[in-house]
Amino acid sequence: MKSEPINSSNSDVLYSEIDNIAILTLNRPEKLNAYNVNIFTGLKEGIKKIESNENINAIIITGAGRGFCAGADMEGLKKTTKTNNKITPEASIDEKLPNEIIGPKIAEHFQTRFGFLATCRKPIIAAINGPCAGIGLVMTLFCDLRFAAEGAKFTTSFSRRGLIAEHGISWILPKLIGHAHAMDILFTGRVFLAEEAFKIGLINNCFPKDDFMKSTLEYVKDLANMSSPRSVAVMKSQIYKAFFQNLNDAASIGDLEMEKSFLSEDFKEGVNHFMEKRTPKFTGK
Repeated sequence: MKSEPINSSNSDVLYSEIDNIAILTLNRPEKLNAYNVNIFTGLKEGIKKIESNENINAIIITGAGRGFCAGADMEGLKKTTKTNNKITPEASIDEKLPNEIIGPKIAEHFQTRFGFLATCRKPIIAAINGPCAGIGLVMTLFCDLRFAAEGAKFTTSFSRRGLIAEHGISWILPKLIGHAHAMDILFTGRVFLAEEAFKIGLINNCFPKDDFMKSTLEYVKDLANMSSPRSVAVMKSQIYKAFFQNLNDAASIGDLEMEKSFLSEDFKEGVNHFMEKRTPKFTGK
């Protein structure tokens, strides 16, 4: 498997392929892949590149070395604390922030920092090979599936840095693990392990560390080869849209999408490969 920088000027994210699976690797191992601008732009560029590649059916995001993503680069945070933009405790929220921060464009940008992961039509799997903290954890929540190596450490960390629940984690985390668990790990910022993450529903599974990528790839290969890309894309859209719908609306859209499915090439192939007892050859159409 050959990995190469996402582009000639950004080696903080590497791109590689295994058959019909694309792998994006955060590549700052000396800093446990601490999040910076290059990682953000590299991931966004990589997802856009993969989205248009009809030969790729699934995407894995993982980290180089022994960590997944240790949160924001502390050097960047240190610079932030040295700025003169101080907030007075007595001020109201409108007085604290300049108009452009309150305005819809900036607010939308911050709330949907990782929205491109959720809107990508292909399934995205976070392969959490080691420490996963702060904004690194937020990023994984906007992936569709999460697997972690046994013993991998997790923390939201925000409360222990004097920060708040950023980039939409206050919205998506309770949806994934429930109100009580979300309050716990956000308020305390405590460190917990992959085993607990699995128990509370934060991750889909945890695999032995020595076989982590092998086990993850086995799952993703099955998904990429045995499931219709069209079906997965439509279901992904249905699930995220359902966050904003009532039951009747979600069911009505499901009925319409089912009618479309009956007319698709993948439906015909789905029936044929089952009847003929062979591996499917889905086209995503």
